[in-house]
Amino acid sequence: MPTRIAEAQWTGTLSKGKGNVITGSGLTRGDYSFASRFESGSGTNPEELLGAAHAACFSMAFAMIVEQAGFTPEKIHTVARVTIEKGAGGFSITGIVLQTEAKIKNIDEKTFQEKALEAKNGCPVSRALASTPISVRATLLK
Repeated sequence: MPTRIAEAQWTGTLSKGKGNVITGSGLTRGDYSFASRFESGSGTNPEELLGAAHAACFSMAFAMIVEQAGFTPEKIHTVARVTIEKGAGGFSITGIVLQTEAKIKNIDEKTFQEKALEAKNGCPVSRALASTPISVRATLLK
């Protein structure tokens, strides 16, 4: 299996510095700063990038799991909400909510919810983040 690469560079102090990130493919790149991470400044941040990776991973895992169960996924759209909070030991990612909507023919609600939970638990990004509370809110589209 391949090893994926991403890079980040930071220049300056925490509060006044700035940085940029780029994925190995060069398709994803962005600037980030203290303001884009902890305030409402423009640019990206590590939590947003982590959320994008998690949403993508979960969506692919969900597609695989429902297909293996004999269903055909038509569309899966997932939003990852990553929360960062300051605690006694510093900043921590305190939770991730995967909010997904999917159109899958002939699947019943109970099976749909079971497969969504299975995808959340089995997705490699979820497993890498096992120490973080992760929940899934799944809506079956008709």
